[in-house]
Amino acid sequence: MDSRFWLALALWSSAAACVATVVGAVAGAQAPAPPPSAAADELLRNGIAAQQQGDMRGAIEDYRKALEIVPGMAEARANLGAALAAVGDFDGAIREDTLAMVNAPDKTAVRMNLALAYYKKGDWSHARTEFAEVHAARPGDVNVAMLLGYANVKAGKAQEAAAQLGPLERGHESNSDFEYVLAYALIESGKAEEGLPRMEKSAQATNSIDAWVIAGSARLHRREFHEARKDLEEAVKISPDFPGLQTMVGQARDALGDTDAALPAFEAALKQDPRDFTANLYLGTMRLKQRDMESARPMLELAIQLEPNMPQAQLQMAKLNSMTGKLAEAAMTLEGLEKADPNWLDPHIELAAIYYKLHRPDDGQRERDIVQQIEAKQQKQGPPK
Repeated sequence: MDSRFWLALALWSSAAACVATVVGAVAGAQAPAPPPSAAADELLRNGIAAQQQGDMRGAIEDYRKALEIVPGMAEARANLGAALAAVGDFDGAIREDTLAMVNAPDKTAVRMNLALAYYKKGDWSHARTEFAEVHAARPGDVNVAMLLGYANVKAGKAQEAAAQLGPLERGHESNSDFEYVLAYALIESGKAEEGLPRMEKSAQATNSIDAWVIAGSARLHRREFHEARKDLEEAVKISPDFPGLQTMVGQARDALGDTDAALPAFEAALKQDPRDFTANLYLGTMRLKQRDMESARPMLELAIQLEPNMPQAQLQMAKLNSMTGKLAEAAMTLEGLEKADPNWLDPHIELAAIYYKLHRPDDGQRERDIVQQIEAKQQKQGPPK
């Protein structure tokens, strides 16, 4: 899941004070320079007033006019960056914040704006670099630490995030945002056993769909289907249209043998995204088991089109071809699967039946013998861990 989670908005709001301090800290504290003209001063004041009243477009216009008169006016430049970020022009904000860094006396405040602009843009590599600088200057600021940790996770540095946040946890165990980021870092760095209880605790405290989805997805990956179903169904209560959620709910229900409940979840997933590979494969397979070949075929064909090398999709298509009389085509597919993974039981089972239908009893008996050998080996090894 690659969306920018609720945390992005929550921490952006909690960091808004940092944006406001740029207006105050930079204004009136500029490095020695020729005094700006009265017109630039007036435009700066007008811009600050407009920004404080939520009129970002008006503020942007005033700051730009002030900068036309005095290009080195750091406070106008920094405030312009904050206003541009507020209206979603993150590239513009990054440009202005970078320029403001040249003359700003409080470079940390401006750098925080720059880091937040990268963060909101989703440029995690640059965001983590800038947050690291701010964190070094403000090591006691837990919001900065969380933002840095989250950016590190999104930049693929989950182990670094977990190592950074872990020592800070003491005293912040009741901070649901902090626990969310730490849990996310632990899960993504392969320490799900430590991260999942924290993530579910945060989810229960905040009823955040993203926390439930991350927890449920991790549980599903770990084949902890009862726990996965519980977490994912909590997410469905909040937002059933969350991307990919219905597919995961269907998988968890199906793994627990609850086909009747899995079917509507996969149907909902396909209404939301008709090209969802997993939902097409699962629902096509279910229709095939119901011997509804007319419904199964288009879904399995699309699954093959989307993931032509996926063995499970190839297996189900071979079953469909076998059931509809395309025996030679089915045998060819199964022979390829058997060659790729000789210890996979299902292709041997299907091939044994098809060879007998094709009047190839020797080949059919060979496949039956292989099935018995694999089953004996599996019994000896015991259930998969």
